[in-house]
Amino acid sequence: MINITYHNVHNRFKLNGYHFTKDDMLRVAYSFIKEGREFEKPVGQFFLDWFDQNSYIELQTSGTTGKPKTIRIEKQAMVDSAIATGDFFDIHPGSKVLQCLPVKYIAGKLMFVRAFVLGLDMDLVAPIAAPMLNNETHYDFTAMVPLQAQNSLVELQMVKKVIIGGARISPSLEVELLKLPTTVFETYGMTETITHIAAKKVGETAFKVLPNITISYDDRNCLVIHAPRISDKLIVTNDLVEMQNENEFVFKGRFDTIINSGGIKLIPEQIEDKLARKIHNRFFITGQTDEVLGEKVVLVIEGEPQTIKDSWFSSLDKYEKPKEVIFIPQFKETENGKILRKESLN
Repeated sequence: MINITYHNVHNRFKLNGYHFTKDDMLRVAYSFIKEGREFEKPVGQFFLDWFDQNSYIELQTSGTTGKPKTIRIEKQAMVDSAIATGDFFDIHPGSKVLQCLPVKYIAGKLMFVRAFVLGLDMDLVAPIAAPMLNNETHYDFTAMVPLQAQNSLVELQMVKKVIIGGARISPSLEVELLKLPTTVFETYGMTETITHIAAKKVGETAFKVLPNITISYDDRNCLVIHAPRISDKLIVTNDLVEMQNENEFVFKGRFDTIINSGGIKLIPEQIEDKLARKIHNRFFITGQTDEVLGEKVVLVIEGEPQTIKDSWFSSLDKYEKPKEVIFIPQFKETENGKILRKESLN
């Protein structure tokens, strides 16, 4: 068996129709940095970082669950992650793939690692909201954030398999994706796990972990990830889960967003799922200090104030019903479309 390392570039790797060796990639890197379009400059820098003397690269975490921080990821761990993705999603040398994620973040970097480790035929396009607009090419595989998938529903019929990550897939988008002939997966992961460590087909409830990963949960019922090829330490998350078996789990919500209202613990994500088909604007549920309840449930809606309909809350338990509704003209969000809840309220 061939031992694949981060020094290898597969002889079937192609970028925008051309075969590239390691030396070719370094030449292209300088060209991208000096003369490339804005989205190509970080691609060039990543190529230089990948082939430098270090065994690691440095990455910024997204900052959605705390302050952004710089972490080091071993290149070999990224290679192992790419191989696991290839095995899980059945991606082979020569597979035609679309890269439309920003290379500034780990998910975009990993698409390139998969391409030159697995020998993929990759097309690189700008990481815009509608990356497949006017596309006429058929693809075997691509990765997107939910906003990109929402804006590519017609074109996604030309892709065999799609993975969607970076933010949760809304119930309304899930309905649209299920109509497609495309096989669509929602992924679970974070920068610290080198993108996804689990995935589930859209329409299913439980995430299944990728090869060489085991999971458990702590005394808070939060997911604990053991991925020896990625990290030599246990990765303890703040994600509340329900374990189905040793390989599968259901995501319930975030431990750090739990609302304790009058002694009743409420998970915002579960309330949001119940409201998703009733409210057409973007929204989220949060808790705010209340003298009587300790915390009260608050519904925050993006857009101009509108009439609140009682029917919106018909599926909620009495403790789940919002005690207040706040309208905000525009939410603050990360580049991949994940709403920054605290920042939006400030």
